[in-house]
Amino acid sequence: MESTPAKMYFGKSVLVPSVQELAKQNLTNIPARYVRQGQESPAVSAGSAVPVIDIQKLISGDSMDSELQKLHSACQQWGFLQVINHGVTPWLLEDFKREVVELFRLPMEEKKKLWQQEDSFEGFGHIFVVSEEQKLDWSDMFGLWTLPPPIRNVDLFQKLPSKLRDIIEAYCKEIKSLATIILCQLGKALKMEDNEIRDLFSDGMQSMRMNYYPPCPEPDKTIGLSPHSDADALTILLQLNDTEGLQVRKDDAWVPIKPLPNAFIVNIGDMMEIVSNGVYRSIEHRAIVNSNGERLSVATFYNINVEAELGPAQSLIGPHNTAIFRRVPVKKYLQDFFSRKLDGKSYLDFMKVEARDCI
Repeated sequence: MESTPAKMYFGKSVLVPSVQELAKQNLTNIPARYVRQGQESPAVSAGSAVPVIDIQKLISGDSMDSELQKLHSACQQWGFLQVINHGVTPWLLEDFKREVVELFRLPMEEKKKLWQQEDSFEGFGHIFVVSEEQKLDWSDMFGLWTLPPPIRNVDLFQKLPSKLRDIIEAYCKEIKSLATIILCQLGKALKMEDNEIRDLFSDGMQSMRMNYYPPCPEPDKTIGLSPHSDADALTILLQLNDTEGLQVRKDDAWVPIKPLPNAFIVNIGDMMEIVSNGVYRSIEHRAIVNSNGERLSVATFYNINVEAELGPAQSLIGPHNTAIFRRVPVKKYLQDFFSRKLDGKSYLDFMKVEARDCI
């Protein structure tokens, strides 16, 4: 196997202003670049709550089989779930939340030292901005590659507040362990061969995006994060406060997710929909904003090994189950994804076999 590249490069994003700084100006109207004309109404379906999976029941005890079936069904029907009894150290979560909040409270002069460069998504800023005319989301982000260590931006890591840097080190390893448990259980539920999951994810890439959604004077005219599905295999989201905003598309309606205390929100990404050959669903989701409170969250993305090839698992393909997605190198897949603006599931549709045939 080739060594992991020392630096991740998947394109660049146009640099944009800080929304957090805009929000401090006590605006009564948002700038035109944030106004979304004709966007879908924030009206949502009350719906049913996303499934809740108990990780301890999933890996031990008499309820393993029933919990695995529950997980399998959740990934087929929802693509989203919440996990409890996940094993991530409670004090670590509290310390991590506190340090992320402090990161977004840094003075602007300190933030500028951590700002995105023109050739990278890492640092403060935004992603998927491909032109100066593009409409912007009402949010700030801080992104970085975390695992495996050789892909990290060492300069950026060294500039982080020391407490945050140490906590990220511990947090990203515990999230990797949780992601590995879930992915192995998904492979088991799909009846994939054991070595396929191991080969795809043993040296999987992990990145992290910290999200800050400030209060907005005109929340109905904008969006915190545009509707999209995730490019990765599995996303593990930690919400830092009580302000709700995450919504998922279910049966053509937007369903709000109310985070459970001490739980993670987990969703299937496009990579896993491809690996499962469409059995599991990578679901569109968005973040809305409000006029009263800020919202903070941290999404950790777990990807297939960058040197691997992405496509339906070979053990799931046969005479009666043909591949509906094409095969591409993971590196090319990610480069192509990050070169576009967020647009629903358009890139996953592009990966389908019939899309290739039309090119």
